[in-house]
Amino acid sequence: MEDNQRIQGIQVITRAADILRVLGRNTDGLSLGQIAAQVSLPRSTVQRIVSALSHERFVATDGGQGRIRLGPEIQSLAQAPVFDMRERLRPVMKEISAATSETVDLAILEGRQMRFVDQVVGSQRLRTVSSIGETFPLTTTANGKAALACLEEVVAEKLILAELAARPEFDIKLGPLLAELSRIRGGDLARDENEHTDGISALGFAVMGQNGDIFAISVPAPSSRFVMVEAELRACMISARDEFLNA
Repeated sequence: MEDNQRIQGIQVITRAADILRVLGRNTDGLSLGQIAAQVSLPRSTVQRIVSALSHERFVATDGGQGRIRLGPEIQSLAQAPVFDMRERLRPVMKEISAATSETVDLAILEGRQMRFVDQVVGSQRLRTVSSIGETFPLTTTANGKAALACLEEVVAEKLILAELAARPEFDIKLGPLLAELSRIRGGDLARDENEHTDGISALGFAVMGQNGDIFAISVPAPSSRFVMVEAELRACMISARDEFLNA
């Protein structure tokens, strides 16, 4: 009897996981019938599991069309590693900003783009400030290149080619960019000199979280000042990066 209950419990968890995976792949939401078809279960079974998941806020129903989506509790759990890594990296950002007086940004690789998630504003009168939540491309930014260098070469190249196909206005040659990523993998910092925005340059490095998320710290500055402080900024960032990685 106990064995049967244990098996049934495992089966329910497996089915619930299958439903969550399906919803994760269909961010616009699905009906009960569509979910049932994709997980190969009776609609009544899916309805019972979805009801339980909804009670725990793992799924939510769109009041307008009745479509089922991943709920806020799943999103909250997904954000936990981001919050943890952001808290771990904030002292590094503060250290770099205090030493250089520059603004320091933190971004995370999300699909085919970088999203800013934190920032320490510098004390320079002329400084660059981006909005939290703003997204940036991979191939023309220091944080994007740093993140690409954390990926396997094949994966990085696929992302690069996809971005270049989607943004033909980018005047980027694949060979030199791949060579740059190789240098970054060897320990160099990622560099953007007037590539993303004319008049702004940046250095950056990336680290990988325990769950595989890639975070990049970058320091942008007006290009007129960047040429004068690059060597000092480079030394400060490499020291902070190595100290963090070896802690």
